[in-house]
Amino acid sequence: MSAGLALLRRSPRAAAGGALLLALLLLAVLAPMLTPHSPTAQTFGPWLRPGGEHPLGTTPLGQDIWAQLVYGARLTLLIGFTAGVVATAIGTAMGLSAAYFGGRTDEVINVVTNVFLVLPGLPLLIITSAFLRGGGVWSIILVIALTGWPWGARVLRSQALALRNRDFVHAAIATGESPARVIFSEMLPNLAGLIAASLFSTALYAVLSEAGLAFLGIGDVSQVTWGTMLYWAQAKGALLQGAWWWVAAPGLGIALLGTAFALVNFGIDEVTNPKVMHRTRATRVLGRGRRASTAAPEAEAAQPLLDLRRLSAGYLTPQGPVRAVRGVSLQVAPGEFLGLAGESGCGKSTLAFAATRLLESPGVVFEGEARLGHQDLLALSPEELRRVRWKDYSLVFQASMNILNPVLRVREQLYDAMQAHGVVSRAQLEARARELFALVGLREDDLQAYPHQLSGGMKQRVVIAIALALEPRLVVMDEPTTALDVVVQRQILQEIDAVRRRLGISIVFITHDLSLLLEMSDRIAIMYAGEVVEEAPAQELFAGARHPYTRKLMAAFPALEGPRERREGIPGRPPSLAQDIAHCPFFERCPSRMPGLCDARKPARVEVAPAHSVACFLHSPAIKEEAHAAD
Repeated sequence: MSAGLALLRRSPRAAAGGALLLALLLLAVLAPMLTPHSPTAQTFGPWLRPGGEHPLGTTPLGQDIWAQLVYGARLTLLIGFTAGVVATAIGTAMGLSAAYFGGRTDEVINVVTNVFLVLPGLPLLIITSAFLRGGGVWSIILVIALTGWPWGARVLRSQALALRNRDFVHAAIATGESPARVIFSEMLPNLAGLIAASLFSTALYAVLSEAGLAFLGIGDVSQVTWGTMLYWAQAKGALLQGAWWWVAAPGLGIALLGTAFALVNFGIDEVTNPKVMHRTRATRVLGRGRRASTAAPEAEAAQPLLDLRRLSAGYLTPQGPVRAVRGVSLQVAPGEFLGLAGESGCGKSTLAFAATRLLESPGVVFEGEARLGHQDLLALSPEELRRVRWKDYSLVFQASMNILNPVLRVREQLYDAMQAHGVVSRAQLEARARELFALVGLREDDLQAYPHQLSGGMKQRVVIAIALALEPRLVVMDEPTTALDVVVQRQILQEIDAVRRRLGISIVFITHDLSLLLEMSDRIAIMYAGEVVEEAPAQELFAGARHPYTRKLMAAFPALEGPRERREGIPGRPPSLAQDIAHCPFFERCPSRMPGLCDARKPARVEVAPAHSVACFLHSPAIKEEAHAAD
């Protein structure tokens, strides 16, 4: 019940569909209160026009059309929902069984599904109904359910196959869970939105099928449904008699019911698949009236290449907004290697995705600017952003070797980015592809390979080559070597640094391996709870980290020389980013905290040395002056 209310709150279309469906349900349930007449009573004059005691007039047999409409809603809704539930249950069972068990089971179910899909729907319904004629409304429900399940089964099978190969399902199987438990506890909840959408789609199919069969005179036309109303209106020549309302009333009812089902279906899709709400790949930026501002071209050289100004971003959830990035200001100079470090969940990736407009729904940018040269990326239209992305900046994701299309050769995938930005000459594409492979340490022969023929490290090099294809000024790398072994990691990082120096590009490298950044970076920014708490040149940070969090991070890595020491993690855990943090976010875990100060106020970032800033009261001049005055 609570899930249904949450759906209505989060989706206006679902709310509109739910309200319309509720109105139709009330029409059916309250039929005896809405009319005193029986829908089958033939006690009135024939062809009475609408008005007075008969809002929709009467039939040629003296039956009240309004009574038929409200009572007909009962059987129509019963057929729709019951056939929808039965067909969805069959389709779900078939689809999940085929996906989970595979092999012979999958083959048999696929054959049966394909047979039903190949057979024409309406003729199959007519033939099946003819064999079950005389069985009443339940025979109609059975016929529709038995012919309406294959579509849902096919969609569910394809989604369940992808789910079947997920790590958490493999882990459940490896721990010895029974197939029934894996299907019902691990897979089914993840398919709930798709199953619900299938239910409403099948219910709509059932309503339309019943109306079609009744209109053709198949089934029990003595029952009162919206479909049989259309049959009798056609049979008695209602339109020839000018009684168009006899046709319009049930037709409008079916149309409204179909609209209600469709709106609820769209709402389920919006909530279970938030990307549907925002179809463009550009990050949703809250606030209206943003305008791209430009700087004078001659002043651009003096500007940082990437300039983040008070950037705040996060995620919109049913429980409220989660601010994963909180007022971050950060600059990257041309040709600079900036390292971004911190624990998992501190906002590193969210910051990178928000700044580059790749934060997908339900992710949003709450405020701030992300300027690349003279352009504010957050103010660009999706079309403007498409022209800038990959040409002026590119990205390499964590385990991004998985984005390679398994059925296309590497050469074709390397060409794609260049062709999308106007490089059409085959000779230029080939020459650039060979040059890029030489840059990242791959052989020219590998251009002809499929992704499965390459190792993990080679695929990651391919992705880095694609990111460098148009020589962007900035490349953002989000833990690009995490899935690789340490030897390959080092090789790739050395190649990245060599390419950077050769091409003069800037790199933002995200990781929680601080020891790696100390070796590779020109400058390092440390993030905690969505904020940058310390920023300094790499060597200076190594020689004298100032923030207690940075010192704790560095102490977690063992030294290569000297006596063996026991290393410990940082006790406690970061604060929830779903709440406002009006004090130092590291207070609860800080060994140097000052109660009454650190838990009452938020420290500002202060410069403790040239290009070295830290957000900590231990280094705040104002606090030191207050303490000196107190002494």
